[in-house]
Amino acid sequence: MDLNAVRTFVAVADTGQFQKAAVDLSLTQQAVSKRIGALERELGVRLFTRTARGAGLTIDGQAFLPHARALLQAEERAAASVRPGSRALRVDVIGRRVSPAGLLRDFHRAHPEIALDVVTLSGVDEAAAAVQSGAIDAAFRAVSMPGWQLPDDVRSTPVFDEPLQLCVGSAHEFATAQAVAPAQLAGHRIWMPGNAPGSEWRAYYDDLAAAFGFTVDTIGPNFGVEALLDAIADSTTLVSFFGERTPLVWPVGHDLRRIRLRGPTPVYPHSLLWHRDNPHPGLAALRTHLAALRPQQPDGELWRPSWARPIGAQP
Repeated sequence: MDLNAVRTFVAVADTGQFQKAAVDLSLTQQAVSKRIGALERELGVRLFTRTARGAGLTIDGQAFLPHARALLQAEERAAASVRPGSRALRVDVIGRRVSPAGLLRDFHRAHPEIALDVVTLSGVDEAAAAVQSGAIDAAFRAVSMPGWQLPDDVRSTPVFDEPLQLCVGSAHEFATAQAVAPAQLAGHRIWMPGNAPGSEWRAYYDDLAAAFGFTVDTIGPNFGVEALLDAIADSTTLVSFFGERTPLVWPVGHDLRRIRLRGPTPVYPHSLLWHRDNPHPGLAALRTHLAALRPQQPDGELWRPSWARPIGAQP
């Protein structure tokens, strides 16, 4: 159905005159008459009765009017859903329980007027492609891993280096330690079944393991964080890594421990990706918010892979 004709019909119904509707729509009266005639032919009914005083709705016109208004409202909602500034800002995070999701929650608290649509894509390739196509506005990812390059029209900047922590059971040899040096993990098995091949987090932990001589074990189905914590709680040898800002909840009987890594402290490099031509005002606000963010970094030396840019470094 021609929505311009529907809009013209509503204008005539509201003004009661073809001439007034023509003025409101910046059309000629002849153009208004043609649109109404075409709509009546399409519907197979008369919508108006023409009189010396103007135009009155027929019974069919009265029946059609609320539906015509609904069509125009649907048109506006459809346009608003993709119009920058009126649609929600779509942002990808690695997971809803990890640090970038927390950064977005902080942004939402600072800017509650900006609607957010939070999504979780499977990896940096999918995230970058979605940014490039406009399917999403931004993505939090660890970028520049070996053998990978950002598309030409996608930009990135480091926004947060998140310190890692060990998670161990109460019977593990590190359970009573205040902090552990990464070199002390040499020969240990770090169980991380969620480290998918080809992902940026797999590249990060492979480099970390090579640097300090431990093994990252990805064997076994990934049943989620709760199942991983169950296994660690019952083991004297299993450990895993979690980001410092990752919230973990476990049963009281597990008695799990989160232990800092020091000398150096491995940090996971979160960056923000966006399309260079994206005009969404919410994106500009997010970038400004993150640029002003200065999360407290741990004292002492930090470790990040050679491919990760420090915060403030230029590409």
